[in-house]
Amino acid sequence: MRKGYVIWLTGLPCSGKTSIGDNLADKMKNYLVERLDGDIVRKSLTKDLGFSKEDRKINLERVTFVAKLLSRNGILVICSFVSPYREVREYIKKETTNFIEVYVKTSTAECVKRDNKGMWAKAKRGEIKGFTGFDAPYEIPINPDIIVNTEKETIEESTQKILNYLIKRIK
Repeated sequence: MRKGYVIWLTGLPCSGKTSIGDNLADKMKNYLVERLDGDIVRKSLTKDLGFSKEDRKINLERVTFVAKLLSRNGILVICSFVSPYREVREYIKKETTNFIEVYVKTSTAECVKRDNKGMWAKAKRGEIKGFTGFDAPYEIPINPDIIVNTEKETIEESTQKILNYLIKRIK
């Protein structure tokens, strides 16, 4: 049986986590792969939760439980969540199999430019309270396994960087 892994993409809203995660899943189709993405999970598994610090924690605890079940059964789980707090990411790392933290580094200004849902604009107008990167903190990972910089790298280049790391780690 193959070893399972949890690849956790973290970064500001609109940094490129979903795009990289989807591209990575596409490239890994010869493996058992599952995608867990913040927007999708919040429409089903965690639709009862808001965006308070406590609700965010519960959201990620539920996702962690699912990722744990999948990864311990040999599945590569690609997760893309803002996951703004280091403490919660440390919990996820301890709970899951072969955790790989990927920091999707992007400036706030670039994230605002990429905002196709208008969330940053709503936060600026005061329509969204506690928006990560605007009026709620994002704690940058101290020692992530991989850093991709989506202002300097294409989605393809960032994905390849993760693949290269995986190839070394899986051997």
